[in-house]
Amino acid sequence: MSARADSGPRAVIDSGLSFAQAVAGSPAPADVLASLRLIDVRYLGFDGLARQGQLLIHRRIADEVSEIFRVLMDLRFPVAKARPIVLYGWSDDASMKDNNSTAFHYRCVAGTSRLSHHALGLAVDINPFLNPLVHPDGRTVPEGAAYHSGEPGVIAEGGPVLSEFLRRGWRWGGHFDAYRDHHHFEKPLPE
Repeated sequence: MSARADSGPRAVIDSGLSFAQAVAGSPAPADVLASLRLIDVRYLGFDGLARQGQLLIHRRIADEVSEIFRVLMDLRFPVAKARPIVLYGWSDDASMKDNNSTAFHYRCVAGTSRLSHHALGLAVDINPFLNPLVHPDGRTVPEGAAYHSGEPGVIAEGGPVLSEFLRRGWRWGGHFDAYRDHHHFEKPLPE
């Protein structure tokens, strides 16, 4: 079941999947899938229109993520799209190259055997092509992306989007030691 976004001006629908459609083909165990909620989120598109997409997120932070997207809308922070990664054949690369904001994806951290926060629905990536992961040698993921702080849709140190996540206890990938993952936010669950 999908939690509905706030009412307001009619939005362009970027994603309207059912829960079953959004998790189809995921290798996640049943207990992980049972912990997720499919939420509708509203955001300002780069075309200036109100848009509505969807995120699969852990049920314990679903309301908080909805609130954060309301703040992004109030800030007029543009989001390209928010579509469950199933629409990209479960390909993180394809989703990032399309600048798609996403949450749940049952996978390991790239280059490791450790489950990502995304695997439990405890992470959100926002505008990944505009907010790429930058390696110390300058390589970016997705390939061809560039990080330009101050541009529309870019998450910046000291900016209101980062402040909103941090005040709620999220960790930003832009603060990681080994690399800067500017699109990534993760939330530890309280014990």
